Amino acid sequence: MTVEKKVLLHVCCANCATACIEMLQSTNYEVALFFTNSNIDTDEEFKKRLKDTRHLARHIGLVLYEDLYKHGIWLQAVEGLEDEPEKGKRCRKCFEFNLMRVAEKAGELGFPSFTTTLTVSPHKTSKVIFEIGQYLKGFLPVDFKKQNGFRRSLELSKQHDFYRQNYCGCEFSREKK
Repeated sequence: MTVEKKVLLHVCCANCATACIEMLQSTNYEVALFFTNSNIDTDEEFKKRLKDTRHLARHIGLVLYEDLYKHGIWLQAVEGLEDEPEKGKRCRKCFEFNLMRVAEKAGELGFPSFTTTLTVSPHKTSKVIFEIGQYLKGFLPVDFKKQNGFRRSLELSKQHDFYRQNYCGCEFSREKK
């Protein structure tokens, strides 16, 4: 496989990663995973998602790089945007935060390209992610929602019996009770 076909995939959770990995491999990419999610509101939630991501990586035989959980730094990055609606300015800032971390890791590891599982979710706006990514060296703009990517991720997650969360991860995205 050529070096140009290596990609570091930002993983928000194993559920979303399943179909993204499948799509990238079907186009001959050599995929490695990077779990970076300091936006997740609790250490417990972070560990649940990481556990399933580790399982997925082992099952498929992929390398998984893990970032440290630094929720305080993420909170600083979105400070003042706590009351923004979903898909608003806070989400954009969160995407910037995570994509910057992936770009740095890709550069550190010598990956010529990187992308993110965030675009598989119908709750995330791929256009915004692509706008941010265009300024980052090596960003590969893949809209994983295409070709029923989200539906496929649901099927694969069910097969693996992955924990399925009902919010993106940050405390501000939880439904107010």
